[in-house]
Amino acid sequence: MKITVDEDKCCGAGSCVLAAPEVFDQRDEDGVVVLLEAEPAQHLRAAVREAADVCPAAAIALSEA
Repeated sequence: MKITVDEDKCCGAGSCVLAAPEVFDQRDEDGVVVLLEAEPAQHLRAAVREAADVCPAAAIALSEA
């Protein structure tokens, strides 16, 4: 799995950080998503899928590698 994020779409809701804190963080100044791990370990993939599903701005894209 490979993750890409569109910072321009991100609205800073933080739902991705709640779903997968090992993979996503937010910038302190504006809350925009920060991708910590573009290719997450197998055990994190379900949480990453949930993070992408709940993102209100659809700023997270997943691809299977």
